[in-house]
Amino acid sequence: MDKLVTILICLPFVMAVLPAIIKNSKARAAVVYLCGAIVMALSVFTAVKWAMAGGKAMDFNLPYTEVFDKIILVGDFLLMFLIIYLSFKWKKGIISFLSIIQTLLVAGIELFGPEVEEKAVIHMDWLTFIMILIIGIIGVAIGIYAVGYMHGYHIHHHKELTDRRSFFLAMIFVFYGAMFGLVLSQSLIWLYFFWEITSVTSFLLIGYTRSEEAINNSFKALWMNLLGGLGIAVAIAYAITVQGTANLYDVISLAGAHNAARGALIPIAMLAFAALTKSAQFPFSGWLLGAMVAPTPSSALLHSATMVKAGVYLLLRLAVVMNNNYVGQMVYLVGGFTFLAASCLAITVSDGKKVLAYSTISNLGLIVACAGAGYQETVWAAVFLIIFHAVSKSMLFQCVGAIENTTGSRDIEDMQGLIMRFPKLAFILMIGIAGMFLAPFGMLVSKWAALKAFVDARSALMILFVVFGSATTMFYWTKWFAKILGVNPNKSRDLTKPNEYISMFFHAILLVALCVCFPLVSKYVVLPLTGEMYGNASAVISQGNIIVMVIMIVALLVIPTFCYLLTRNAGVKEVMAYMGGDNAGDNVRFLDSVGEPKELQVSNWYMEDVFGEKKLFTPSVIISTLIILVLLCTIVGGAF
Repeated sequence: MDKLVTILICLPFVMAVLPAIIKNSKARAAVVYLCGAIVMALSVFTAVKWAMAGGKAMDFNLPYTEVFDKIILVGDFLLMFLIIYLSFKWKKGIISFLSIIQTLLVAGIELFGPEVEEKAVIHMDWLTFIMILIIGIIGVAIGIYAVGYMHGYHIHHHKELTDRRSFFLAMIFVFYGAMFGLVLSQSLIWLYFFWEITSVTSFLLIGYTRSEEAINNSFKALWMNLLGGLGIAVAIAYAITVQGTANLYDVISLAGAHNAARGALIPIAMLAFAALTKSAQFPFSGWLLGAMVAPTPSSALLHSATMVKAGVYLLLRLAVVMNNNYVGQMVYLVGGFTFLAASCLAITVSDGKKVLAYSTISNLGLIVACAGAGYQETVWAAVFLIIFHAVSKSMLFQCVGAIENTTGSRDIEDMQGLIMRFPKLAFILMIGIAGMFLAPFGMLVSKWAALKAFVDARSALMILFVVFGSATTMFYWTKWFAKILGVNPNKSRDLTKPNEYISMFFHAILLVALCVCFPLVSKYVVLPLTGEMYGNASAVISQGNIIVMVIMIVALLVIPTFCYLLTRNAGVKEVMAYMGGDNAGDNVRFLDSVGEPKELQVSNWYMEDVFGEKKLFTPSVIISTLIILVLLCTIVGGAF
């Protein structure tokens, strides 16, 4: 496994050079497809080989670990110098001090701090298994989609922008390697290095267009994520100097021990704080909203397979020691509040990507709350939420990007009657939306499991967060769904490339397959994961309920197919709809009672006067900031 994991981490970084140096569009596309296929196959092979070997947690070193240690140390400084250069180039030099402080802290402790016992740097278990598959399958599918999307982005819609597709596609492969390294590392120093690569890479992608807005938003993402990196640096310094270890699982064990030292929760709190920044929880949600200025593939990548998933991954690692303590309270209060607040904010916007951004922040909030609660049931729910969210949100972002490239707009109001204009895009979009909030899809089942766990724990505040957050979630998804199914006879040419459709249909099939295989995924993947964490593998949802869910999924597929086969050759007689006046020959225009020509207009209600961003966003930032500050001060103060 050691050589295989070494290749899995290192190969994407090497592959990133190829699209960066190949300028011919067709040759570059072929290379991206080939390299993507290799990364996907390698990730699946690595995960399956480990599972077939018994699926037991294992720790091991990579060949030439000492060489990698030196490379990582040099890499930390290279990242710091890059941030300093770019910060001063764009006249935002003050941001570079965050990078300088944390880099010098980690390097100083590593070089001049006390000696710690050398332990294996790589850890593999069922959570790693899941994350490797998400990165390798969902991430690579986004890379395939990006080839066609970026072609249309520059050739048809943004001819004024410098074509930097080589750079864009190279950064996607850097993301793959960084995420593989992050989820496999148990050395805090290694984890910090890969964590910082994701922060810098996302900064570079968000600023891709180099517009003033893109530059400002990219630096917002950078300084917020550097705050998280500083949290990890403080955790490393404390763990090495006080606890005598640089191993993540040693830090977790020390915090969970019956006779734990008073300060044992400090590194856990710092790591949790870092995870909150990366997972874009309030008050750090602004960076993810700002990321919408970047081309759609980067949004899909940040929201589904990388970046934000790094944050919730780390919180799930810490979940076993966050139950019934101040760190857990900080995490689940911020997560629960973010789930509700972001859901309310999603109601008020009509920009499709912004709705998806708020939805991502909201769903991540529920995952964060589940991890912070630290119960076996909530961890089970959180893992399924991660899986289904990764697939659904990746597909939704890709579909909205394709719609924007085809229609020139990503506004929900302009998607009226999408089912008539672009049936394939509408079909994919509806599957993605259904996967996010409708029964019997996995997201709703996972929310139900989380709610059940909070009810059993008698956590009244979290029950309110989950209930009202779920209700507002249904509101904005239903509005969008109804818009797609509206009437609009206007048709135009679909500009979506075949490789974009390959990725989107692949996601749609994968989402349905995950729902049908829900019992198998629960029994053979998620229950062993929670069993490793909590020492037992008790079922969260009864087998009977899971079987009913699968039957419903099959019925959703079989009934429409059966109806289509029965009616496809049936004669159809079109009739005009009554619109309150004299029909003018179609279902859009009519004459009113005084003979004035009118056109049918249907618009959603966005409730900006109640839930508007101007009313909710700043108070949400203030409330969540106070929660974090009060509880962090309590944790640190209690240790001394």
